[in-house]
Amino acid sequence: MPKPHPVDGSDAPPIVEPRGQVRKTQSSPASPELAEAVDQTMRLWRKHHLTYDQTKYVVEQARRRLELSPPRERKRTVERLDWMEVQQLIDGAYGLRSTYGLLVKTLFYTGARVDEFIHIRVEDLHLEDNPPQIHLTQAKRQSTRYVPIPPSLGHELRTHLGQRKAGFLFESNRHTRYAPRTVQDIVKQAAVAAGIAKRVYPHLLRHSIATLLLQSGEMPLDQIQKFLGHRQIGTTQVYAETSLLSLGENYQRALRSLPDGRR
Repeated sequence: MPKPHPVDGSDAPPIVEPRGQVRKTQSSPASPELAEAVDQTMRLWRKHHLTYDQTKYVVEQARRRLELSPPRERKRTVERLDWMEVQQLIDGAYGLRSTYGLLVKTLFYTGARVDEFIHIRVEDLHLEDNPPQIHLTQAKRQSTRYVPIPPSLGHELRTHLGQRKAGFLFESNRHTRYAPRTVQDIVKQAAVAAGIAKRVYPHLLRHSIATLLLQSGEMPLDQIQKFLGHRQIGTTQVYAETSLLSLGENYQRALRSLPDGRR
């Protein structure tokens, strides 16, 4: 079992936005090269005691001299797993330990943020409802909400709890809640076991369920907003944009699968 870590609350989702290029080179927003560039820039700015406005001027002048220009179109999309990858991840978690499999599956189907997830208590489960529901009480900005789960997952949770009527849904041997880092470690181990090459982290499951629900065409955007606990519909809109991007990818893939004479 991964060793519990202190609570750090670091589960913010990254937005993937293609960046401009310097000549013919390009780095990932999280690459070590960019991190080093940020450190060097900070040291230089501190050396010259630049103000906020002065740093803006320096950045603008550097972009001009390097002849950098923004992309004509910035696609605001989020990273996500497709349905097959989600199933592989869950299977990989079950292969490590049945509790890990149930944890990853519950994290996916609830679409919960890590900090919401680790605070779920047995008393928050409403497994007799149709469909079963989980009450997320430790929600961001007090966006307390009920989220539905599949009946099959509700049955697994009953088996997991046994006769237990209180405490955290997933807890350590000392009956304390997991730290966010512990959940992150479990998800990461499951991804390795599943052979998923891309970086997989808990918030990626939230992105994935939201995008998959939108792609199904069965849930409108305002219901996805309520499910995720977003206060503004604009926050949820990024998943619709991701869904449209996926639609385009699937369209191209479908065309490529046709005989040459039908394209």
